[in-house]
Amino acid sequence: MIQAGGMQNDPHTADTYEVIMKPIPITNDMNKTEAAFATLLEFCRGANEIIAWEFEPIKLRLAKKTFYTPDFLVVESERFIFYEVKGFWRDDARVKIKVAAETYPYFKFIAVQLKRKEWVYEEIKHG
Repeated sequence: MIQAGGMQNDPHTADTYEVIMKPIPITNDMNKTEAAFATLLEFCRGANEIIAWEFEPIKLRLAKKTFYTPDFLVVESERFIFYEVKGFWRDDARVKIKVAAETYPYFKFIAVQLKRKEWVYEEIKHG
């Protein structure tokens, strides 16, 4: 999991990583919170903490006409992790990530929120 430390000099805090690294530009598809998380992921990739990351690279089928598109796919040395970045949660988004975790138990799903300039993580477990 991408860790967000609380120390002043920790490069993973929301205050510090933007100074160390040029922020990822916001595209038409990426909101401000997603762009901030992409900046964190790019820092982690540069520090060799992760192998790669992609924004909305895949749609997962949940039911006949229902799909879930995770915000980020992060590739670590031994696993793939899907991150869902939200400023706030709507009921349908929370239901979709829970169904995805149940449907695809071999992937790890993590919900992420930026609260008071710190990343807060919640692993969505299956079962």
